[in-house]
Amino acid sequence: MKTLEGPPTELEEISLKNKANFLTKQIPPPIFARHETFHPRFGWLKKGFDKIIEDEAIFLSPDAPVLLGVGKNMVQAIRFWCTAFKVVDEHQNKGEKARKGKPSQFGKRLLDDTGWDPYLENTNSLWLLHWHLLKQPCTATAWYFFFNYFHQHDFTVNEFSDGLIDFKKINYPNSKIVDESLHKDVSCLLRMYVSHSELKQPAEESLDCPFTNLNLIQIDETKRFRFNTGEKSNLSPEILVSACLDFASMESDQPGTISITRLLYDIGSPGLAFKISESFICAAIENIVTRNSDITFSETAGLIQLGFKRRPSDLKELILNSFYKKNR
Repeated sequence: MKTLEGPPTELEEISLKNKANFLTKQIPPPIFARHETFHPRFGWLKKGFDKIIEDEAIFLSPDAPVLLGVGKNMVQAIRFWCTAFKVVDEHQNKGEKARKGKPSQFGKRLLDDTGWDPYLENTNSLWLLHWHLLKQPCTATAWYFFFNYFHQHDFTVNEFSDGLIDFKKINYPNSKIVDESLHKDVSCLLRMYVSHSELKQPAEESLDCPFTNLNLIQIDETKRFRFNTGEKSNLSPEILVSACLDFASMESDQPGTISITRLLYDIGSPGLAFKISESFICAAIENIVTRNSDITFSETAGLIQLGFKRRPSDLKELILNSFYKKNR
């Protein structure tokens, strides 16, 4: 199968414009700095998920710090990350001001004691969570901007901050969010994906986050950061293709096709979320095609497409169930 590296060709650009979908126009709500400066730590998602099963108002309880075994600010951070990663859904009962929580369907599949990977021992589960963090509706606006709209391959902290501030001014001109909140998001995001040893921060100030294992962002000796694009040795074909099917289902959950160009370059796409090359995504799809007759891979007039003979949401679930059953 022929693959092409680099940006879309003129033909692919025309195809993109003709098949533009609502995702390319969606901007997440202006939600900044609700993590209380804490990036997600080992065990937080499982802890928050388990406790919300016991009490849907756990995060609102004055005893929450004791029940969760963390400080008051960390309670709010756990709440934010559980909802941002979509393992907990929040709802507001009629006549009540406070929003309570309940386990999401995705949360149950992943983190239930009999779920796919309740203790996140498989690095692929972190890739899956990273995808769910960024997929719409996304409540981590700075993360959505960074992976979808920030196009500098290498950058400084200030360049990232300036880009986020401009993004806020353009898309949320009436927002009263102060720049300091955006700076907190920038710091939190970088600490989430870059280990504190590379950042040269004291260990007591920045405990490593499990998502550093994804190696999505690197830093050099001049303190410039860069996206690690291309192959991802710890990202399985099943997780990547499931994200592709998930992305396709957001526009139309019916049998059909979607171009590799859109999977790589559309706003909200797996290509932007995972920072991968065309050859990598094509190899992943070809791997799954050999084991699933409902997935196809074709090239017509230079346009390479992923095809699905069944509803993409159903195929996504089948692929994930099979992957985790095989890797228990």
